[in-house]
Amino acid sequence: MSEAATIETAPAAGIGTFEKWLSLWVAGCIATGLLLGNLLPGVFGFLASLELASVNLVVAVLIWAMVYPMMIGIDFASLRHVGDKPKGLVITLVVNWLIKPFTMAFLGVLFFRHVFASLIPPADAEGYIAGLILLGAAPCTAMVFVWSQLTRGDPAYTLVQVSVNDVVMVFAFAPIVAVLLGVTDIVVPWETLLLSVVLYIVLPLAAGVLTRRRVSAKAGGGRRGEAAVQGFIARLKPWSVIGLLATVVLLFGFQGEMILAQPLLILLIAAPLLIQSYAIFLVAYAAAWAWRVPHDVAAPCALIGTSNFFELAVAVAISLFGLQSGAALATVVGVLVEVPVMLSLVAFANRTRDSFPASG
Repeated sequence: MSEAATIETAPAAGIGTFEKWLSLWVAGCIATGLLLGNLLPGVFGFLASLELASVNLVVAVLIWAMVYPMMIGIDFASLRHVGDKPKGLVITLVVNWLIKPFTMAFLGVLFFRHVFASLIPPADAEGYIAGLILLGAAPCTAMVFVWSQLTRGDPAYTLVQVSVNDVVMVFAFAPIVAVLLGVTDIVVPWETLLLSVVLYIVLPLAAGVLTRRRVSAKAGGGRRGEAAVQGFIARLKPWSVIGLLATVVLLFGFQGEMILAQPLLILLIAAPLLIQSYAIFLVAYAAAWAWRVPHDVAAPCALIGTSNFFELAVAVAISLFGLQSGAALATVVGVLVEVPVMLSLVAFANRTRDSFPASG
């Protein structure tokens, strides 16, 4: 790896305690939200009323706490290496933007309008479909670095890939979501959708870029600058964790009555998510194997499409459909199932390493 690529690459770090047990923390917050929602309905009603232009202010602050540190970690200087290993990037872009959103919409319609039609009211089913569409249109940004490191992926490539995906997301997320919601006969509030994209993608991305440049420059740039950036992100990480867990508590506090009336609802929502995750990974991983992509590129390129930028999906679901919507609930279930699924795929990728060419 060149010195330039080394300088631009975020230091590898193993999966931390929070990431490793994310599903457990989320499950605990689900229980807490359900309990508090039933004990303190007036408090949750007041929090739900704090809205401006269809944006819940409390949730907006929490989402920014989650997203902002991730955006600081994106180094767009890495884009000059976009042509160094094009095969993995081509596979990821095709899977992320030409396959994944559409298969997720198909599975949502299949399960909630047909397979589970007798179990779920039609109006609720539409909300769950919308939530799945939002998850499918938001490929992962931050946790990819963890999955890449656990499979001994090429860190420079992973950084390039995340940066390219963020650029594409700025322009493609809203149109894809709008098209898929329209195709599935779900009303698209365009103004709210565009506001959500600006509020939860464009602005935090711009703030992250400016913060990264300032912190790096203050430390003298180069390796020292990158170390300072990573240290700054580490100091913000507890707020990101608090933002995620508090959002889950709020969502399930608002959803408590409906969930307690249908205790199997979480499993029903998880079913298409599990199928989508494993199928998307296998498509990307098989394509990488067939194209003779080295394993340190093949594994991250398959994992980035499998994982979701669930923070964005949660935020947009709340903005478009409300805190008590089925769409918001579906995106949070995505958080619940993601980590165990991703860890199982990491283990599979590591076991099949010898089936791929060595890094060139």
